[in-house]
Amino acid sequence: MENQSLLLIDGFNLLSRGYFATSYGRSDEQLSKTKDGVYINALRVFIPKLFNLIKEHDITHLAITWDVKREETDRRNKYDFYKATRGELPSPLIEQYFTLKTALEEIGIAQLEMAPYEADDLMGTLSNNWSNSVKNKCYIYSNDRDLLQLINEHTSQIIAQKTGEIVYSLEHFSNDYGIHPKQWVDVKALLGDSSDNIPGCPGVGEKSAIPLIQLYNSVEELYENMENLDTKFNRYKKKLEAGKDSTFISKELSAITIDIPHFAEYTFEDLKININEEKLSLKLEELEIRVKR
Repeated sequence: MENQSLLLIDGFNLLSRGYFATSYGRSDEQLSKTKDGVYINALRVFIPKLFNLIKEHDITHLAITWDVKREETDRRNKYDFYKATRGELPSPLIEQYFTLKTALEEIGIAQLEMAPYEADDLMGTLSNNWSNSVKNKCYIYSNDRDLLQLINEHTSQIIAQKTGEIVYSLEHFSNDYGIHPKQWVDVKALLGDSSDNIPGCPGVGEKSAIPLIQLYNSVEELYENMENLDTKFNRYKKKLEAGKDSTFISKELSAITIDIPHFAEYTFEDLKININEEKLSLKLEELEIRVKR
């Protein structure tokens, strides 16, 4: 088990960031294409970044995780408002999603998707299993702050910032928030998430949500102590009382699954990097993408 390291990539997070970073202010006709007319503007970000991450972090095991369709998820089936505000995706992005999935399959890079779960749940389960069994480094690549709840002594999140990427560790999280990453879901229960249409507790923002969880540990304990709420939070008492149901629904929606039964006996052998170099060269040539390795 020495020197093994797992990289879990939030596939659509990276692909869509690559797409929107290179398509801003451009029409579909102006986007990068191959000589055969295949859109590649997002792939030119995703594929080089993938190999850069493997090299930079000495990755031995790798999986790209994908979301299933929204209507196939447990969260959406239970709460129809979940992610209901998300609009249609641009067709060149959808096209590149399929091009990428085919390319990754051909060159031998593991991809995972599984209804009724989301990519977050796959990353949550795999990182948890890896931490418990392999007890070596695990990196989650995504800018989604929901995933902070998965950080532990073995698992860090690689987050892209304007100044470059940061490997955000348990130490970073503890210093920034003064709580354990497992309590991040309680902060999210109060804050909500507009991008996923998760309501949170209306009127409670980050300046109050984090101190509340620092003091009361969880939303359950917070509501158990409403009668004796610390006086410094008096101005939030009515908002908290009014938003109780919304807060608990938001916690349920924000909690990432870390124990998908399918992976109970998983050995990670399928995630061992074993790239078909010949097929990789051909695919990079076909897609007109250069990769430094």
